[in-house]
Amino acid sequence: MATENPRPKLTQSSPSLMASNDELIKYYSEMLLIRRFEERVGQLYGMGLIGGFLHLYVGQEAVVVGVENAISRQDPMITSYRCHGHMLARGEEIGRVLSELAGKASGSSKGKGGSMHMFSPENGFYGGHGIVGAQVPIGTGIALSLKYRRLSNVCFTFLGDGAANQGQVYESYNMAALWKLPIVYIIENNQYGMGTSTARAAAQTEFFRHGEGLGIPGIQCDGMNVLAVRDSALEAASFVRAGNGPMIIEMNTYRYRGHSISDPAKYRPKEEVKEVRETRDPISQLEQVISERGILKAENLKEIDQKIRLDVRNAAEIAREAEQPASSELYTDVYATQAITDD
Repeated sequence: MATENPRPKLTQSSPSLMASNDELIKYYSEMLLIRRFEERVGQLYGMGLIGGFLHLYVGQEAVVVGVENAISRQDPMITSYRCHGHMLARGEEIGRVLSELAGKASGSSKGKGGSMHMFSPENGFYGGHGIVGAQVPIGTGIALSLKYRRLSNVCFTFLGDGAANQGQVYESYNMAALWKLPIVYIIENNQYGMGTSTARAAAQTEFFRHGEGLGIPGIQCDGMNVLAVRDSALEAASFVRAGNGPMIIEMNTYRYRGHSISDPAKYRPKEEVKEVRETRDPISQLEQVISERGILKAENLKEIDQKIRLDVRNAAEIAREAEQPASSELYTDVYATQAITDD
């Protein structure tokens, strides 16, 4: 007789606040790098250096930084088209990410992937995927490969609230539960799928409960608090690594910019964005903790910010001067090519 998966005791994760001074500074610096990078990217798009679609991660930095600091690079990670922050958190060089955004040959995907299709398999990052929800079955397949090879690693698959109701997501949940795959589904609930609020698009807005009918446990946490995110990821990783099958974490977060660079986000009041920025900003929250504990002074925090700004600015100049891909790259990195004849 099949036995039910043991359920975690928590349905609402809360931060332990157990972190060393060095860890707090590390989390702060990593979130600030993503923030300053994305702000610069938005400027470069307006200047014409970057083209195509562009989805910024401003406001959601705590999610990927918290998760990354709870796992190892041997745990695969995959996400959607809002992927710049994930690339940086996984350790990819700033210049390579910016060069990819600019479509340059020195980019992470040789300038052929752009904003939405970045990959860094050497760092355990498998994209960057442009189709809504498409990364979820791919991540499930990665988890299947981990189990097949009897590895102890766990695949962390990120998706947004807009993708959470996709049919392929539920198909993936079913297979993961049936085969007890080592996967954690992280739903980055930033409250709006493109221009539609979750309340108007989902009958069940507690997305961590979406796997209950299949026996998949879920927890929910404050995705604007990097320590809460880290603790939730640790809990989920421990549960899944023990052979219990998949788990869902809903990270309640918020994006400050529109869905994409072309979205003016007029569907939400400015007061809402202002309130979140002033009371829940992930970087400001951690900055306050660092200051209150006397870990760093205001001038020290400013020095960190100045260095990050300089690194991003220098990387932008490198990307600006980098070479375009050769025309021969049109025929590389494809599954197969076939000559067309008159026969």
